[in-house]
Amino acid sequence: MRLNSKLSVLLGLAAPGLALPGPSVAFLNDRSPNLARAQAVKSAFRTSWDGYYKHAFPHDSLRPTSNTYTDDRNGWGVTAIDSLSTAIIMRDKDTVNKILDFVPTLDFTTTKKENELVSVFESNIRYLGGLLSGYDLLKGPFKDLASDPSKVDALLKQARTLADSLSIAFDTPSGVPEGDIYLNPEPRRKESGSNSIAGFGTLVLEWTRLSDLTGDDKYAKLAQRGEQHILRPKGSPEAFPGLVGYRVSTETGEFLDSRGAWGGGTDSFYEYLIKMYLYDPEEFGEYKERWVAAVDSTIKYLASHPSTREDLTFVADYDGPNPIYRSGHLNSFVGGNIILGGILLKEQKYIDFGLELAESYFATYLGTPSGIGPESFAWIDSAADEPGEGPPADQAELYEESGFWVRSGAYILRPETMESLYFAYRVTGDSKWQDLAWEGFQTMSELCRAGSGFSGLRNVRDSRGGGHDDFQQSFWLAETLKYLYLIFSEDSPVQVQADKPNEFVYNTEAHPVRVRG
Repeated sequence: MRLNSKLSVLLGLAAPGLALPGPSVAFLNDRSPNLARAQAVKSAFRTSWDGYYKHAFPHDSLRPTSNTYTDDRNGWGVTAIDSLSTAIIMRDKDTVNKILDFVPTLDFTTTKKENELVSVFESNIRYLGGLLSGYDLLKGPFKDLASDPSKVDALLKQARTLADSLSIAFDTPSGVPEGDIYLNPEPRRKESGSNSIAGFGTLVLEWTRLSDLTGDDKYAKLAQRGEQHILRPKGSPEAFPGLVGYRVSTETGEFLDSRGAWGGGTDSFYEYLIKMYLYDPEEFGEYKERWVAAVDSTIKYLASHPSTREDLTFVADYDGPNPIYRSGHLNSFVGGNIILGGILLKEQKYIDFGLELAESYFATYLGTPSGIGPESFAWIDSAADEPGEGPPADQAELYEESGFWVRSGAYILRPETMESLYFAYRVTGDSKWQDLAWEGFQTMSELCRAGSGFSGLRNVRDSRGGGHDDFQQSFWLAETLKYLYLIFSEDSPVQVQADKPNEFVYNTEAHPVRVRG
């Protein structure tokens, strides 16, 4: 097993089974930046952007080892739009103005290919969120970066055009939107009959912000109408108070099942509940109450300690009232989200639990030979009456030492573990969280650097990552590098604040938009 010795000392993990230290919850006013580390992250962003701009722009995504491109998000230049808010926060003026020149050229009313699916969810979090965030930042604390301030207005204009195109998804009997639409040869919905709660519960922040900026309330009304079916669920019952099912009927608005998780297809619905409360605590108090119910049930019913590493805490999936002891990289954002809720509600129990999760999910990085956490993993609950099936024979040692076994060993440049480390640092001011993030970044830099940019890995159980997938995800620039930069950079209006009001709230793609008021 490869166990990072520097972090072993830092976390008290020099030998298997030693406990992680208890959460540090001191609120420190001195959150000292580390500008050398921030500059190293910025350099990685520039490498990623330069490779994309040279070999893939204006297409969607870079294939860095083959120096080619792919149009995986309808050919609207997703990496450019996703990169804008990061370039702004890093004060990369050249990149900001390249993207501003590009934005007016986009046609969000159609796709280049006929009968090409458009994901409402992905278009919302990456394109709409990126455009709105760029507008808020360049009209606000970073307005000096735009060489031609008039070009900033195109961001809002294009955001509105995109929302108008996507709005046909909401034309269902219940108001629950379909998850996919077509725009070419004519606008129409893909009639699937249901949508995931993340698929339509992760629209409300962006569409409400768009209404506030344009003065047209139709966007907020569309998103909030659909959201009501999750806030006041009918149909298949909640598995636990506040924890709802996965899919909702677009015909009736009723839940079709009672299974779920803090993972793909459900995660960002819960994430947005507390973020809408941050956006406007007066209007979205009900969202906060639903978040509290979900988190309290998560702590009571889903928090789980592996049988070989009871010092770790993971959040289980569920099928009705039955926990399923598996989790993954997507789920690792939950610590940061619960910390944010603890900050906003001044609830120490949430901060403590969030810090516990942030440390535990980072321990999945320490537990693999590569030093990077897997896409998905499983464990045996230490308190389970019937342990169930254990790890494959070739992962018995891994489970004994690390407290999990790998179900999918890919790493596709995901940000969620770094995201939780960021929130942990912002609430405590403890530099140990910076050290963990730096160790993670160094490993990514060593293993994921490939060709003209950065690439995902095929197998984190291999000490060298098992080869590259030749794909530089746009969220690598939008989220992973942004959270890493923010944890090392100086304080600013976009930083999450633990001891004073927050001016911005981050969408699930890490695009900050200004809060109301």
